[in-house]
Amino acid sequence: MTKDAYNVLFLCTGNSARSLIAEAIMNREGMGRFKAFSAGSNPESAPHPYTLDLLRGLNHDTGFARSKSWDEFAAADAPQMDFVFTVCDNAAAEVCPVWPGQPMTAHWGVPDPVKAGGTEAMRRFAFAETYRMLRSRISIFVNLPIGSLDRMALQRNLDDIGKIPESAD
Repeated sequence: MTKDAYNVLFLCTGNSARSLIAEAIMNREGMGRFKAFSAGSNPESAPHPYTLDLLRGLNHDTGFARSKSWDEFAAADAPQMDFVFTVCDNAAAEVCPVWPGQPMTAHWGVPDPVKAGGTEAMRRFAFAETYRMLRSRISIFVNLPIGSLDRMALQRNLDDIGKIPESAD
């Protein structure tokens, strides 16, 4: 599996926090080797404001950020995905569309920061923790020797990345 740039789709239910955060991280960490997208099975009307605040605060361009349906990426004219990752438990349990080209898939679930309670500081901290967890997993992924791994070895690596404990750095 070798190519100039790999297309990666991050899926969640609402596409308002986790999948958008993962998209932003992948587009930065992938340094042109990866082109990230995100979508949801039941997208919210807009990204969560804390998602946008966090990304802006970390110097990510948020011009890409909009909540969208995964149907956009199952359409005939959509970019062909090489990898599809679910980042929330709901999306992992749902029946996903059939992705053209048989992309590699894995579940990299992290807690939903939108559901965090407490003070505003505690809720914003939940978004920062989501970013930290996803950045850790994505950093490992982008450093895999993808071109030299066979499909089975690559799948094992993708699955192992999804099993990294939430408290791991």
